[in-house]
Amino acid sequence: MIRKIILQIIDFFYQPFAKVMPLQTFRYLACGGGNTALDILLYFVCYNFVLHQQMVHLPFVNMSAHIAALFMSMAVTFPTGFLLSKYVVFSESNLRGHTQLFRYFVLVGICILLNYAFMKLFVDHLHFYPTVGKICTTALVVTFSYLTQKKFTFKVKQTHPGKLSS
Repeated sequence: MIRKIILQIIDFFYQPFAKVMPLQTFRYLACGGGNTALDILLYFVCYNFVLHQQMVHLPFVNMSAHIAALFMSMAVTFPTGFLLSKYVVFSESNLRGHTQLFRYFVLVGICILLNYAFMKLFVDHLHFYPTVGKICTTALVVTFSYLTQKKFTFKVKQTHPGKLSS
């Protein structure tokens, strides 16, 4: 039921964009944009109001607030991103759910590394304000993520005539 409501809302706003992009791309932008906005909002709140821009002291490592906030926001946006991708954007994928989840997990792992590397670059080396660094990082990582999800994580396996699909 939630999937149906989300699709109705997204598809309602698709009409003006129908000549510019395919429906799947629009759905990805809408779902990914919503999840990304949630990620940036959570990041901002965690960095400024939960962590108060202070180092996080864990038993075996000290972590800067901008990196800790990155992981905190991802704890929420990982599951929401997977569910939106699986059930709203790439619902035609015929890969098994556990295969999709594993591939999504690998993709998110790569994206975490990319997020970490870009945040270190933008904030620690180029001295961007952390929220601005997060926005720049997000633009780069989202592009990579879309292409990977479409071609790998939620791809549609081609079935050959006369053969059973698995």
